[in-house]
Amino acid sequence: MAKKFETIVKEVLELDLPKGEKIISEGRKIASDLRIGRSAFMDRWGVNSEADYKCQCMRDGVIMFHAHIGMSSWPDTAAALLKLHSYAEKKNFVVDRFGLCIDRRMGLPEAIRRKAPAETGPILNSKADWMEIGQTVPIQPHMGDFMIGFPNSMENTINALQAGVTTIGNLSQYFSHEVPTWKDSVYTCIETVRAISVMGFLQQKGTLVHSYLEDGICALFHDCATIAGWAILERYIVEDILGAKLSHCIGGLTSDPIKRAGWVFAMDKIHEHRCLGSMFYGDTISFTGDFTRNRAITSEYLLWDILAQLECPTGHAVHPLPVSEALRVPSVEEIIEAQEFGRRIEEAARRMHPHVDFSGARAFADEIVSAGKRIFDNAMDGLLSAGADTRDPLQMLYILKSMGALEFEQAFGARQSNESEVQSRKIIRPTDVYELSRYAIAKYRPIFLQTASKARLQDRIFLIASTDVHEFAIRILDHLLSETGAHVVNLGSECDPEEIAKKAAMQDVDAILISTHNGMALEYAIQLKRLLKQNKQSTPVIMGGVLNQKVEGLELPADVTSEIRKIGFLPCSRLDSQFPALLTCKSKADTD
Repeated sequence: MAKKFETIVKEVLELDLPKGEKIISEGRKIASDLRIGRSAFMDRWGVNSEADYKCQCMRDGVIMFHAHIGMSSWPDTAAALLKLHSYAEKKNFVVDRFGLCIDRRMGLPEAIRRKAPAETGPILNSKADWMEIGQTVPIQPHMGDFMIGFPNSMENTINALQAGVTTIGNLSQYFSHEVPTWKDSVYTCIETVRAISVMGFLQQKGTLVHSYLEDGICALFHDCATIAGWAILERYIVEDILGAKLSHCIGGLTSDPIKRAGWVFAMDKIHEHRCLGSMFYGDTISFTGDFTRNRAITSEYLLWDILAQLECPTGHAVHPLPVSEALRVPSVEEIIEAQEFGRRIEEAARRMHPHVDFSGARAFADEIVSAGKRIFDNAMDGLLSAGADTRDPLQMLYILKSMGALEFEQAFGARQSNESEVQSRKIIRPTDVYELSRYAIAKYRPIFLQTASKARLQDRIFLIASTDVHEFAIRILDHLLSETGAHVVNLGSECDPEEIAKKAAMQDVDAILISTHNGMALEYAIQLKRLLKQNKQSTPVIMGGVLNQKVEGLELPADVTSEIRKIGFLPCSRLDSQFPALLTCKSKADTD
């Protein structure tokens, strides 16, 4: 076992966390006085929860459809939902559930939300807003992001349940995400356990703890087998310790159709043939700015997702992605188009299903689940031998979050036959993101390793960071810059402007490279510019990713590329256009 892991466990045990059983008891007491509301969806379909409806769909061979939606405000989102439902009624199809894409600040206690930059999605400002979620349309609401796993876990969970929302998450985000300005990780851990305890107490009433694996720590694993092992570990914590029902989601970072179908069979195995999945997210890594191409991609993945549900019903709703997903928050018209398009794909899938061979997908599932069980056993044995109480959910959550993805995979991931040798680590089935990152590195390496480029970049210091949870680009940059001999200070994801300015001053960096995605690019840039100016720093700043900003009064975030350029930062949307900008950043050595 790596020394680093042992040190992490020791440090966590020294924190003197409260006993898990005490927090569980507090959560159950709160739940005993809590009444789950009835949504308009429940009334329309005569069910008491989304779990009830899922079981009914599985029995009847019905494919559930999921839509993701979140305009700049709740009133705009409610209006979009009404338009979506009205169109579906007119065209005689059902949108079964919608995921509300809320502003990341919703994960913060209400009193301190104003201190953080506004991001994509609505803020629910009142009890009335919460209650409208379940009553605006007879489409079942799903609260996935920034709920359970964040400082405001308890309050958000109570509000959601009272509004009639019975599938709440996203647990996997707890292990890799933070909310802006928040630093008290012990408080977050306690609130997370307390909220899951509430869901556990109400499990017989149909509550489901949602965990979107690839929108959390599993996005950082290299091996699908590690994801399977992690899913088993999450299930152990949520179901065996806390008594709740876990509902897994996957798909957003998986494009290979055999893997997508294979994950359905794998989830069925992981949940011992009692799987109730939340949704199977659309393929977000294959989309480009070409909308025609994006429709073709949607056709492929959705066809396989529906075929897999017909073959092995797991309760997952399928998700037709709007074609604009890669560029910005989709409009309601684009969401409607995607939903209607999905029904045509379902018709084709039902015709094809009797003739499809799933042997490749089943073999994938068998392989990764078998290896995943060994990884789970490795993790449990390692935690126990290091002194952790594997029946205490607080210790488990805190240790696993402290480890992070790379350390977990290094300590417990798949191995060759010589189990004692860490260097014998192997990848059973690489994740699509890992393969995509290797492809991107190979694509751009010749540009970075040109003689002139290396000479220009060698020994420079670059600070790289992401404003939110998306860190794919900075991981690639880290690798490529390091190969040139440059020094990279990688702050990772979800970095506040204060962190960047402080670190830039300490390290005396030559350039700051920032990736952003969640509709806060301009506000973030303005804050960082002010802080750099206060520190008398003139360090060049390059911003890439999705350069838009949530603007009051507008339904969708606005492009702010020109505004970012005006304040003196360099906007770059592509790595091949970003690289020349790196070469123009004057190094300290050039001016000495």
